[in-house]
Amino acid sequence: MLFRTCNLAEPLQLSGLLQELEQSGHQLDLLVNNAGIGTSGLYVEQDWSREQHLIELNMLALARLCHAIGGRMAEQGGGQILNVASLAAFQPGPWMSNYYASKAYVLSLSEGLREELRNRGVKVSVLCPGPTRTAFFRGARMQVGHLDTRAVMMDAETVALIAVRGLEKNKAVIVPGWRNKLLAFSSRLGPRWLVRKITAALHKPLLTPPPL
Repeated sequence: MLFRTCNLAEPLQLSGLLQELEQSGHQLDLLVNNAGIGTSGLYVEQDWSREQHLIELNMLALARLCHAIGGRMAEQGGGQILNVASLAAFQPGPWMSNYYASKAYVLSLSEGLREELRNRGVKVSVLCPGPTRTAFFRGARMQVGHLDTRAVMMDAETVALIAVRGLEKNKAVIVPGWRNKLLAFSSRLGPRWLVRKITAALHKPLLTPPPL
């Protein structure tokens, strides 16, 4: 078994990891793309290096891993890929615009790959959790605020268990929790202008004030 730490946002480190996997000759049965970060605030006022880091990690690294390892799986005639998107993937997200856009990319790519690889024995699923009790909010420089209730915020362990069960059933899109399923469905029914305004109103109170 190969154990390796790697900064996926660094192209050279990611290339090294993929080269090691290629040389190891191991059969690859499962790829879980869970690495990702969030940013928040007025997009044009954010430090570009953080926004670029988000793009490189949430999208480029995931896409490259799906391309390289998905290709290996297709050659060997089987395997399973789980990409982690978010409930954010179903709508635009003012005050977290880059993050929401990155998760929309993950959802779209995953659904496309699922159809492309279906006849090659490779199963592709995408996990779209809602607010989850992790260090994400601190990393995104957000306050938990009104989300910090048992009804809204799910435990990471519960989300992981639902993801495993979804993989076992080969579900295309896995949305943990009935509230999150309802939100994902309703965001596709409502007019886009209304969805944008509601999301903006929910996000703005969560932004961490800049230091004095």
